[in-house]
Amino acid sequence: MAPSQPVAARTDACNEVLSGAPETIAVPPEPWRETLESVLDSLSVDTELGLSASQVAKRLHQFGLNELQPPDTASSLWILVAQFRGVLVLLLAFAAGISFALGDWVEGLAVLSVLIINAALGFFTELRAVRSMEALRSLGAPQSRVIREGAQSQIASSQLVPGDIVVVEAGDRLGADLRIVRSAQLQVDESSLTGESVPVEKSTSLVAKAEFIGDRSCMLHSGTTVTAGAGTGVVCATGHDAEVGKIATMVEAAQADTTTPLEKRLDKLAQTLLWFTLAIASLVALIGVVTGKPTALVLETAIALAVASIPEGLPILATMILARGVHRMAQNDALVQKLSAVETLGATEVICTDKTGTLTENHMTVDAVEGPDGALSTDDPSYAKALALGSWCNNAALGHGEASNTGDPLEIALLQEATDLGVSEPPPRLREVAFDTEVRMMATVHEAEGKLMAAVKGAPEAVLAKADAAINSEAWLERAEAMASNGLRVIAIAQRALNAVDDEPYESLEPVALVGLLDPPRADVSDAIAACRGAGISVCMMTGDHPQTAAHIAKRLGISDDAAILTGTQLSQLSLEDETDAITVSSTKVFARVSPEQKLDLVRFYQEQGHVVAMTGDGVNDAPALRKADIGIAMGLRGTEVAREASEIVLLNDAFSTIVMAVREGRGIFANIRTFVVYLLSCNLSEILIVGLATAVKAPLPLLPLQILFLNLVTDVFPALALGATETEERVMRAPPRPTKQPVLGRGEWQRILGYGFVITMAVLFAFLYVLLELRQTTATAVSVAFLCLALAQLWHVFNMVPPGSGTLRSQVVRNGFVWGAIVFCIILLSIAIYWQPAASVLSLVPLNQDLLTVAIGASLVPLAGGVVVRATSNTWHARRAKR
Repeated sequence: MAPSQPVAARTDACNEVLSGAPETIAVPPEPWRETLESVLDSLSVDTELGLSASQVAKRLHQFGLNELQPPDTASSLWILVAQFRGVLVLLLAFAAGISFALGDWVEGLAVLSVLIINAALGFFTELRAVRSMEALRSLGAPQSRVIREGAQSQIASSQLVPGDIVVVEAGDRLGADLRIVRSAQLQVDESSLTGESVPVEKSTSLVAKAEFIGDRSCMLHSGTTVTAGAGTGVVCATGHDAEVGKIATMVEAAQADTTTPLEKRLDKLAQTLLWFTLAIASLVALIGVVTGKPTALVLETAIALAVASIPEGLPILATMILARGVHRMAQNDALVQKLSAVETLGATEVICTDKTGTLTENHMTVDAVEGPDGALSTDDPSYAKALALGSWCNNAALGHGEASNTGDPLEIALLQEATDLGVSEPPPRLREVAFDTEVRMMATVHEAEGKLMAAVKGAPEAVLAKADAAINSEAWLERAEAMASNGLRVIAIAQRALNAVDDEPYESLEPVALVGLLDPPRADVSDAIAACRGAGISVCMMTGDHPQTAAHIAKRLGISDDAAILTGTQLSQLSLEDETDAITVSSTKVFARVSPEQKLDLVRFYQEQGHVVAMTGDGVNDAPALRKADIGIAMGLRGTEVAREASEIVLLNDAFSTIVMAVREGRGIFANIRTFVVYLLSCNLSEILIVGLATAVKAPLPLLPLQILFLNLVTDVFPALALGATETEERVMRAPPRPTKQPVLGRGEWQRILGYGFVITMAVLFAFLYVLLELRQTTATAVSVAFLCLALAQLWHVFNMVPPGSGTLRSQVVRNGFVWGAIVFCIILLSIAIYWQPAASVLSLVPLNQDLLTVAIGASLVPLAGGVVVRATSNTWHARRAKR
């Protein structure tokens, strides 16, 4: 390092340095392993002079600006186009095209309107989320103080280049990776990068072995914050070469599957319906041709069946239910960036979570105050004495809230505990001996009650090494080690009576207490994890913090009751391809001292095991895993921008319990989607059977294509939408997650669809044939009765959509006010369709008298009555069987 020189001499020296500067430089790949002199030589820089303008220009050309590629923001056009993906949407588009090709403009426009409404709902909901995320992004670029051409100046951090000499002090947010040149009690908060809860001490000494970022004590990293001290450093990495840039690169590479489980299931269902539609239409056309029926009649029948087999309301209903879920999440301070993300969380089987700032508060508190014989109660004089001395030997300041507190987190915790205990204000300070990283102690001198007293705090081994000879230091040290083994950050508080202000404070110390500090668990997390466990969801912790701290927090929160824990070093020695190692990893719930790459590997491992994985976190080091997970959940208040950008859900209140609410919401959404799919398909099946059976016996068509479309888009949609608003039953959180490959409709659902569809069909065909043959009414009148009977049967059918094992009258469906409102609204629409001449003319309907209305209404009640009887019988049988 060059000695201090006069400005003129330094300028001349600077020119000499620049004249021999190479066009390009080779940055040391691991500067923490090299001596400071070697690093400075590689970067061709003098610490007193810094770089010149020409050097900066060359290096900007070589390395580029010190900034990361901004995240891709979905454009409005892309969000709109994305709404038209999916097999079901294509199926509806195909149906609309066929209608237009055959000249059925009303039917084609009706189907097309469904597509437009569905796209608009999804578009505006997701656009709102994207714009909300943009509002969360920080404004303004950070600044850095550098030495260039022998003078200090402030520049935008984006202008930093390798070789720049940067001056740092408490409160600075670092803009690049630096090798420390000078350190004066320098401490840095690296929690967003490493997961460590407390600031780490920094020095200039090289580190020959540093497998973990947090072990590089001679390095300062971009995105971290200086909490105490001051110093200078030389820039060694910028942009994507810095540690935060490497993580950003991993985020870009760790692309998750963009198709959610719900979308996969709905697409599979749509493919089934597509083949079913083609088969029905082809079969009817073939029968018509073979039997020699007129071409017009064959086409009309085929179109009617095709229209009947497609649940036109399904896309819009699914979108509206998901949008309602997003709205409910927003009311609970959770911002959802993609509609289907809510349902995905309901399918989650494994939650991988960061510790610091996610499970914990990310600020230190006093957790224990102990003496050599054990814990001290708040009534013990030594407890109050220790906190009083801790508030004397303290440079922190409390503001009007956590965000306004200033100083070292440990000192803030001591000061807060002393304040809460009612400790009086410290006496005037006469002298301070600043904390020294080598001595590992701090002292202040005060005059209290006419006596000079030194208040000392520091590392237990350092304080006890200076204790009075009469003190049993071994007992104190054993207690300190026991506290540290429980994950506490332990400091010793001591005092010494002085004769003069300038007396040595670190001699013949009298230990008062050991104070254990901890980043405490959030108040709501323990109950939330218990709820996850009750719902069959496995929770594992992945943190960069120390093993003892991780194990202590995991035990307190109920994540793991045993001592099983894997460190990053141990994990790197395992092969996840090996069956034995895979079992070891699967059975472990706590991973400590893990790197961002290892968090990413763990998420990938669980996914390859066939699990739906959610990842929660707030730090830069969590971002790759957040992106890779099936559902990424970031903390919005204290979370980093990188973490928020990598996630599908942002918790604006940082409450882990919100995740449990979201899981419940997601499970309820899937249950409601399954319910309305059963409802829609059983209604559609009845339409298919009505038309198909009538065709088979050469009877007139009981329903016309436009009438079927009216039912599918009007009277089916509103009750189905009301079903989607049914409140989630509490029992969904007492069941395990549904299997990953479980379809929307299982065997039980298909049985219900077939059963209900058949009963509705028989009721409608009875009404149609009774009016046509027994009452000898016109075909138009019989069709109108069949139309009304089917519409009402489908409305009453909504009360058959109760969960298995539930009674009709006690179900959430009956208590759902939206269902009753939908029924009343649809009855009004049916009345308009039949009795308002313009609508009746379009739909080919005629008004019905009282006798015909009685036939239609009476027949429509048969499916509901049958459903009630079957459920009551089934519930009674299962109850008796359970008692055996």
